[in-house]
Amino acid sequence: MQVYIELALIENFCMDFTLLYCAKIVCKNPAHILRVICAAAIGACFAVIFPLFKLSGVWAVVVKVVSGLAICFLGGKFKNFKAYAKMAAAFLGFTFVLGGAIIAIFALTGKNYLSGAGYVLSSVPIGIPLFGVLILIIVARKIAAKFKKADKTEVDLKIFSGEKCVSLSGFFDSGNRVYHRGRPVSVIPLTAALKIIDESRIKDSVKIHTVAGSKKLKIFTADKIEISAGDKINTVKDAIIGISPYAASGAVLHPDILEE
Repeated sequence: MQVYIELALIENFCMDFTLLYCAKIVCKNPAHILRVICAAAIGACFAVIFPLFKLSGVWAVVVKVVSGLAICFLGGKFKNFKAYAKMAAAFLGFTFVLGGAIIAIFALTGKNYLSGAGYVLSSVPIGIPLFGVLILIIVARKIAAKFKKADKTEVDLKIFSGEKCVSLSGFFDSGNRVYHRGRPVSVIPLTAALKIIDESRIKDSVKIHTVAGSKKLKIFTADKIEISAGDKINTVKDAIIGISPYAASGAVLHPDILEE
C-alpha cells in the first residue's frame, strides 16, 4: 500500500483529537479545545515519524504508551495527579477499544490496512469521518446548551471563611462553566460575601463571558462550603467563590463543585 504523509497526518490528527476530546468529556476536564487541537497535532506528527525509530516488540509498545501519556498531559488541564491519571486512563482505554474495533471491522469486511508503523491507515480512512461526526456532536452540544434550562433545585448552604460564616440558599446551574486554574467557581451575591471577607483583601479574579461581553469576576477561596439538600450535607473544602456585582438573592453553584 502506498502511504501519503499528508493523509497519514490528517488521519492520525483526526483519531487523536477524537480520542482526546472523548476523554476530556468523560473526565469533565476544563482544558480549552485549542489545547486538545495542539496535542492532537503533536500526536499526529509523532505517529508519522515513529517508523524512523525502527522499534519493534516491547519497546515499540512502551514508546507508544509513553507518547499517549504525553499527548494526554499536553491536551488536558489538571489540578493534581489524580485528575491526570483519570484522563490518561480514559484516553488509553478509548485508544485500545477503538483500535481493536477498527481492526475487527477491517477483518470482517476484507478491507486492507497498514499497521505496526505507529498508526493504522486503511483504504477507508476511518479517522476522518469519525472526526466529522465528533464535530457535529460538539456543535449539537453547544446549541443544546443554549436552550438547556438550568437545574433550579434549591439547596441551603453555609460558607465559612476564618471565624465567619454566612448562610444562604442557592441552586446548581448547569450553565455555569466558569473555572479558575482548573477548579469550578460558584457565585454568591456581594452582600453575602462582605459578611465573611473584606472586599479589599480580594486580589484574584476570573474572566467570564456574558451576553454583554467579557468581564472580570472577583474571586476568593472559602475555607469550606456545607451544602444541604434534605437530610444530606455535602462539605467542599477550599472552594473557589466568585462575587456577583449584581443584586441577587442566592448562590449559583457550579455543577462540578461536589467533585472537588
